Amino acid sequence: MKDYLNYQEEGTIKKKGWPPIARPSLKKINNMENIQKFRAVQYDKYGGIDVLHIDEVRLQKPGSGQVLVKVKAAGINPGEATIRAGTFAKQWPATFPSGQGSDFAGIVDQVGEHVEDFKKGDEVIGFTDARASQAEYVLAEEGHLVLKPAHVSWEQAGSLFVVGTTGYAAVKAVTLKKGDTLVVSGAAGGVGSVVVQLATNAGAKVIGIASEANHGWLKKHGVIPIAYGVDLAARIKEAANGHIDAFIDCYGQGYVDLALQLGVTTQRIDTIIDFEAAKKYKVKTDGNSAGAKAEVLAELANLVDKGKLEIPIAKVYPLDEVREAYEELEKRHTHGKIVLVP
Repeated sequence: MKDYLNYQEEGTIKKKGWPPIARPSLKKINNMENIQKFRAVQYDKYGGIDVLHIDEVRLQKPGSGQVLVKVKAAGINPGEATIRAGTFAKQWPATFPSGQGSDFAGIVDQVGEHVEDFKKGDEVIGFTDARASQAEYVLAEEGHLVLKPAHVSWEQAGSLFVVGTTGYAAVKAVTLKKGDTLVVSGAAGGVGSVVVQLATNAGAKVIGIASEANHGWLKKHGVIPIAYGVDLAARIKEAANGHIDAFIDCYGQGYVDLALQLGVTTQRIDTIIDFEAAKKYKVKTDGNSAGAKAEVLAELANLVDKGKLEIPIAKVYPLDEVREAYEELEKRHTHGKIVLVP
């Protein structure tokens, strides 16, 4: 959403460990004081966690083909922090004030003209390209929504889009077949935990690189866990009985080099994070943009509903604690997803 009201700050709410979050007082603008407003995560300039704050913004009615959703949960992702920092300002510039977030799940509040597949009260999972899901309400295109299955929790549903479609695309990119041996770095993280499950579901032998604290979860899901540390390549080769077919890098920091060292061909290496290495070695970078389709989201939601895919939830934060949520995310050792709830 881009139709934001101007405001004047009157006070602040202090958040432990961070500069104060501004609490705006909205002034009357063009006799719109009676228009309903809602709270949303915003930032007014590129920067670190401290630029994030909660604003009140105008609630828009859905246009043709649009659906207004009352958000029940919204997952957070590392890419959002990278965009907020200005790393991709040339490729994907922000319009300030900017919202944040793609993933969400919630309840349909209003539908616009020509919306045929959803009605008020429907429980949905969705995504937005408008950087706007971390809020009490979000406007979404009808084609970006699917119905939420009954056995998918709000937290899982609100975290599914980015990690799910990224993992789906990465597994597809390395043309995984039954009996293949796949190595995954960052195997217990948000995307990695999806990748290893989709790969084992496809009949592959999966070796997951992760901290020892997450080895129990990996074993439970049919993955051979390997700890970070010395002699990593040798330990992976031993676990793989000397042959590795594919490698998916969900962590960065040299794992594309490791994949090549292990003898994996460039066409069967996919990194979702190390674009510099991908350019250097010409390996694949299929991720969210390759899998960002409602039909993929529906397929993943169905797997969660049937118990064939788990979306681990690491922590849940209220919307007001968005800074704390991203501080936790940036530690990069969280098992599963971090979720905001309005």
